[in-house]
Amino acid sequence: MADYISYIRKMVGHSKIFLDGACIAVTDEMGRILLQKRNGSGKWGLPGGLSELGESLEQTALRELREETGLIGEVDCLVGIYSAYDAEYTNGDKAQCIVTLFGGHTVGGKLTCDGVETLELGYFPSDGLPEIFCKQHEDMINDFFSGARGVYK
Repeated sequence: MADYISYIRKMVGHSKIFLDGACIAVTDEMGRILLQKRNGSGKWGLPGGLSELGESLEQTALRELREETGLIGEVDCLVGIYSAYDAEYTNGDKAQCIVTLFGGHTVGGKLTCDGVETLELGYFPSDGLPEIFCKQHEDMINDFFSGARGVYK
């Protein structure tokens, strides 16, 4: 079902719901992580987004990477599952976000900013990160750089 979230929101309004999604951490040849400056907050985070019905979390992460950055990727590992995080969006929607983080690499495509969800793209070292848009993404980025795997928070 395309646009699953709009379908659910028609039934529950702004009430708190579970949202599941996936992100992928990819690095360049210098070990810097790819981040996107997100429309709305103007702050940075990992490429990723919400799952659509019938889609695996791996498929979600790879689709979002392609849509938001123009890059084609492959998953190498599961970094962790981040489930104890609340979000309130600018439109008033509330959610408990359950996000799976994968580590991966790129196999093709061209780094391209879509100008819709992504305002800017950049690679950043662990000691030179920009302002990250939420605690969940901060934790995921820190865990990825630390080499943690099998994380559950």
